[in-house]
Amino acid sequence: MSCDQCREREAVIHLTQIVNEQVTTLHLCEKCAAEKGVESPGAVAKTPLGSFLAAMGKGTEQAPAPLAREACARCGGTFQDFRETGRLGCPDCYRTFEAPLRDLLRRLHGSTHHLGERYAEREPSAAQAREQAAELREQLRLAVETENFELAAEIRDQLRVLE
Repeated sequence: MSCDQCREREAVIHLTQIVNEQVTTLHLCEKCAAEKGVESPGAVAKTPLGSFLAAMGKGTEQAPAPLAREACARCGGTFQDFRETGRLGCPDCYRTFEAPLRDLLRRLHGSTHHLGERYAEREPSAAQAREQAAELREQLRLAVETENFELAAEIRDQLRVLE
């Protein structure tokens, strides 16, 4: 299929636009796509994330030979494609490359379990908890004396969580 714009080169980028339930498809070569500001698959390959992921794999055990040749059944992407671009081709890639992705996450983050927005905090010791509770009770007493009931309610809630 030739490029819809220049009609000289082979189209490698296929853009589909849907406006008011009308589907328009545009087939572009790499040069015409670049002129329109559309990233081609070749341009995506050298992203900073792709370079970082490739560097993470250096000096470590490479993927087993069968996995290196394995491709996603849905999109045809390989694990090597992911290592070069930093992008998976589709949602099924997560299942196809589950084992090497887990290893990569373990190396990057130290764990494969998400703990939320904050780093895991150590539990305070019993002595520290008692000390903090005593300090909060004193703050609560002062807030009630000064009739700052909003602050008193916040401190009360903190005490409940602590105890």
